Amino acid sequence: MISEEIFRAYDIRGIYGRTLTEKVAERIGRSIAAYLDGEGETMLVGKDVRHSSEPLARALIEGMLSGGIDVEDIGVVTTPLLNFASVHYGKTGGVMVTASHNPPEWNGFKIWLKTGFISMGMGMEKLRDLALRGKFKPASRGKFRKNPNAILDYERYVTEKISIEKNLRIIADPGNGSCSVLIPGIFEKTGIAVTAINTKPDGSFPAHPPEPSEETLTDVKRLVLEEKADFGVGFDGDGDRAVFVDDKGRVVSGTSIFTLLAEEYLKKYKGAPIVYEVSCSMVIEEIIKNYGGKPVLSRVGHTYIVDKMLKEKAVFGGEVSGHLYFRELYGFDDAIYACLKVAEILSRRDERLSEIVDSMPRYPRIPGKKFECPDEIKFQVVDELSKEFKEMGYETLTIDGVKVTEEDGWFLIRASNTQPLVRLTVEAKDEASLNNLASFAEKKILEKIRSIRKN
Repeated sequence: MISEEIFRAYDIRGIYGRTLTEKVAERIGRSIAAYLDGEGETMLVGKDVRHSSEPLARALIEGMLSGGIDVEDIGVVTTPLLNFASVHYGKTGGVMVTASHNPPEWNGFKIWLKTGFISMGMGMEKLRDLALRGKFKPASRGKFRKNPNAILDYERYVTEKISIEKNLRIIADPGNGSCSVLIPGIFEKTGIAVTAINTKPDGSFPAHPPEPSEETLTDVKRLVLEEKADFGVGFDGDGDRAVFVDDKGRVVSGTSIFTLLAEEYLKKYKGAPIVYEVSCSMVIEEIIKNYGGKPVLSRVGHTYIVDKMLKEKAVFGGEVSGHLYFRELYGFDDAIYACLKVAEILSRRDERLSEIVDSMPRYPRIPGKKFECPDEIKFQVVDELSKEFKEMGYETLTIDGVKVTEEDGWFLIRASNTQPLVRLTVEAKDEASLNNLASFAEKKILEKIRSIRKN
C-alpha cells in the first residue's frame, strides 16, 4: 500500500494519485499519532495551494484523529507560518501538506515536532517503519477544530518586528503559491509600496513553475526597471525560500543576501553565533569572523540548520539556496520575513541594493555541477572518495558529503538525497585555482563512478 520511496531525507514526498493517495495520507497521519504515543497531544495542519493538498490534508487529519491526537487546521498557509504557529501556540508540532517547489502533480508532508523536524537520522526511519507495518493500538478519537486566526497572528507578530524608515517600492511575485495568501497585504502593513504579480492562489501554477530562478523572475526583473523599484523578490511554492532582484534588474546571489543580513545581525548582537552550511562561500565565514561573530557549520538542509540554530542559540543562519533562518521566528527559515528584513535594512541606508551587492567581496565559484550516478551507488561513491582524499593527506570535512579544503579554495562532493546524482561545488580565490580544483575533483568523481559500476 505504501511505497518506501516517499520517505525522503527531509520530508515525505510523492506524486499524487500514484505514490501519494488519500489512503497513504491517512496511514501517515495514524503513524504520526503512534510515533507521538500519547493522547492529549495537539498537532497543527497547514496546506499549500496544490489541488491535491485539501484531500490529502483531510485524510492526514483523519488518521491523526483516529490515533488519539487533537488537530487544529489552520488552512492554506506558508510552511514558515505553520512552523511559527506550532511553536507560538505551544502545540506539539505541525504538519505542512506541500511539495514546496516541485511540479504541480507532486505533494508531500513536512513534519515539525518540539524535538525538531522529522528527517532521516532524526525520526523518519521510525515513522516510515510504523507506516509500512500499519499495525496500531486502539485509541480514543482526538478532537478537531479549525483555527481561523493563524494568518492574522503571524502578520501581527512579524510586522511588529519590522520598522521601515523611508519610502520603498518593491516588486513581489508569490508565483500563485502559498505566499499569495499574505502578499501584498503584509508588505503594505509595514508601509512598503508593492507591485505584486501572480497573487491568485492556484495549484496549477499557471504563471511559471513554483521555483524562483533566473527564468521565472523575468517579469520581476522587467518591472523593477520599469517602476524604478528598490528591489524585487520571487518566492517558492510554500514560502520558505526567496530569490532577490536588485534595482538594476539583476538576480542577487544567495551569498550576497546572507552577507547583508549577517552583517546587520552581528552589528546588533556582538559575538553572536551564526549558522551556515558546508556549501556556503568562504565569504560567509570571513564576514562572520570580521564582525566578531561565532561561525557555526552545519549540514545542508532546514532540519539540521534549525537544530543548530536552537542548540547554539544562534541569531541568524542561512543556506546559499535562499533559505534564511531567524532567532526571533523560533529559529525557522521564512522567505517573507527575509524580504521584510532586507527592506528594513535598505530603508536605513543611503546605498541602493545594487551598490551594496557590488561592494561585497566574492570568489569565483562553480555551484552544484551534476554527475549522473545510480541511486544504489551514489553514497558509496562519496564514501570511497572521502577515504581516498584522507589517505592522500588532504584536509577533509565529512559532516555532509566530503569537503576538501586547500589554501586557495575548496570543493564539496555530495550525493543528492532526492535524485540519482552526485553534486560538485567548487570555490577558489582565483579562476586558475578554481579550474584546477574543479578538473581534479571532476576526474576523481568520474573515475570512481566508473570503477564502482564495473564491480
